[in-house]
Parts: sequence; C-alpha cells; structure tokens
Amino acid sequence: MVSKLYQDIKNTLFNDVAPFWIKYGSDKINGGIYTCLDRKGNIYSTDKGVWMQGRTGYTYYNLINEYGYDLSWMEIADSCSKFLDEHCIDEEDGRMYFTVTAEGEPLRKRRYFFSECFYVLTKILQYKVKNDDVALKQARKYYDFLMSMYVNPASDPYKITPKTIVETRDTKALGGPMILLNLTNVLINLDSERKEEYTSKAKQLVRDIFTFRHEETGLMLESRLADGSFYFESATGRIVNPGHSIELSWFLADAAYILGDKELLCKAEDIFNKAYDFGKDEEFGGILYFKDIEGKPVEAYEHDMKLWWVHTEAITAAIKFYDYTGNKRYLSMFQKFYEYANKYFADPEFGEWFGYLRRDGRPTEPACKGHTYKGPFHIIRMLVESEKILKKYI
Repeated sequence: MVSKLYQDIKNTLFNDVAPFWIKYGSDKINGGIYTCLDRKGNIYSTDKGVWMQGRTGYTYYNLINEYGYDLSWMEIADSCSKFLDEHCIDEEDGRMYFTVTAEGEPLRKRRYFFSECFYVLTKILQYKVKNDDVALKQARKYYDFLMSMYVNPASDPYKITPKTIVETRDTKALGGPMILLNLTNVLINLDSERKEEYTSKAKQLVRDIFTFRHEETGLMLESRLADGSFYFESATGRIVNPGHSIELSWFLADAAYILGDKELLCKAEDIFNKAYDFGKDEEFGGILYFKDIEGKPVEAYEHDMKLWWVHTEAITAAIKFYDYTGNKRYLSMFQKFYEYANKYFADPEFGEWFGYLRRDGRPTEPACKGHTYKGPFHIIRMLVESEKILKKYI
C-alpha cells in the first residue's frame, strides 16, 4: 500500500501539479504568476493576488531545497520574489498589498497580514537555496514587523477600520497566532542564528493558540473576545472551521517535535481527531467547510461545500501524525483522505485539482483550477510532505 501511494504522490507532484502552474501561470512579460486559471489552464483574470506571489515563491524555492536545482523552479521562484519586491510593498507604510494588476499597480490592501507572512516564507527559502543574505535580512525584518503588529495591533502603520467596533465587541482571530506559528517553525529550522529567539516566540504562540480551544468539546473556535472568553450569542462566535483546526494540528505537531514537547504532541493529536470527527460528512464523505459548535445554522453560504485546501491539510496531518506517533490508524486515515481527494478533486483530463466541490463531490461550474486564493501552494506542500515521509517507510 505504502509503495503504491508513494509512487502516485511522486508522479502527481513532479509530472502534474508542479509543472501545471509553470506552464499556464508564469507571466513572462511582467514577472510573477497568474493564478486565476480555468479548468484547462486558461487565464480568466489578470489581477494578481499578493499572497499567491509569496506562496509560489516559497513553494518552488522549497522544491529546490528538498529535491535539488531545477531551472524552471528557480525561474518562477525568482520571478515571484522579484515581483514582490518591486510591486507589492507600499513604500509609505511598509505594508503589503492584497491584490495588484498584471503589471503590479496596486489594487487593494487589507487589514490582515498574510501577504507579509508569505513574503517572509519566500525570502527565508530564497536565502536557504541561494545563500542570499539580502533575502535573509528581508525575512527577519518582516518577521519582526509581523510580530510587533501581532503583539500590539495599534502599532500597525496601515490604519483601517477594524472588522467590528472594538468598543462594542473586541475580538481576536485564531488565524493570527496560527499562521505565525507555522512561520516561526520554518524560521527555527532555517535561521539558526536566531533559533533561541524564535523558539521563545513559538512557545508564546502555542499558549495563545490554546486560548481559542473550547474546553467542553475540545474544538477550536475561529474567534474569541479579547478578554479570552467566547461569544456564543453571535453566530460568528460559534464558528468552527474543521480544515483550519486540522491544519493547525500539524503546525502544533511540528512545534512539539521542534520543542521536544510530548504533551503538546498529544494535544495536537486531540485537536486533529476532534476536528475531523466534528467536520466529516457522514453522508457524502469528505470534510465540511464550516460548522456551528452548537449545531445551529451557519451564515456562510459555502459552509457545506468541500474545498481543496481542507482536504490537503487532512492528508498532511494524517501522514505527519503517523510519522510522529507510529500509529497505523493515521496511515489508514491518510489513505482514506488521499483516495477521496483523488476521486473528487483531481482532474485527470486537464491536470491539477478542482478548487471547489458541492457537498456531493461535483465540481462547481464553471470549474476552475485557481483564483485569488488557490495557486501552487496547498497541494504541492501536501505532496512534498507526503513524499518525504512515505519514502521512509517503503
């Protein structure tokens, strides 16, 4: 079983998904990558997501880091990194844009700092594969920038009306400490000079993350009040995103391995298992997007859809927990998740994966392979992690 899965994953990574984005998304004129691609790979919008430039740069630099030099990988990674530097940073405040035009003219900024997070990932991998000290300097600069805004949101130089009136309801989102923990895990491994500092920050981020855990159910809420309490009188305060929790579980597992914390690994396992049990679709298979912790209606109209990234995170988490614990139950879960994804998300006719499925597994129409949020990141990250681990067991 393991050998067959390994060969399929290796083939999908090197002969399908990684080449797909280079072939159809590379912008040879302006630099960077287009990610709004229809089923066949045709570009249906030339606007560029800044997240995607950072995610793509990271993804292809990481492929080089894991598997060795490849000209096409280096070209797309370098192109995205250069596009980020030249077009995606607002010189007035240092914050990054959310979307830009094909040529790099700014279109939109958002309060979230995910653009900066993926910029750091690109730069730290650029440093690793090219021994580029300038890239390292940028990675450190923006990591410090991110942490300062996280610790003190008022220090954010990009002043924008908050999502809610803080005097009425001051909320915090799980996404902040979660993405910063993943980022910190990567930096611990790649920037040895500041390992002690990153390790200290990782421990604090772990503590912050667990303030979003609902003790009675063991589930992770997407938001809470600034004072640490939950607000179940509002529909937004009861939201659980099972895929997010599953992704978080393997971020925590990686942190547990780095920190040598067995108790944290057990807690990460518990988050994974409870999130999957809560989010699994007993009728049609797969994992639902959003659920209300009390079983009440969910406002988001896409709540019962199946999304590509949710399922890549389930695959990644399962294989990582198998590797970390040796429990063969996780290997069985890995196979189950991967077979579901191959059956419903993978497109053998035109390559890559569909992004969105209806609850019953049918792709939304017209189907697409990418958009502002979907590009060469989640699937390739899952394939790389799976390939590395399975290779040890064949």
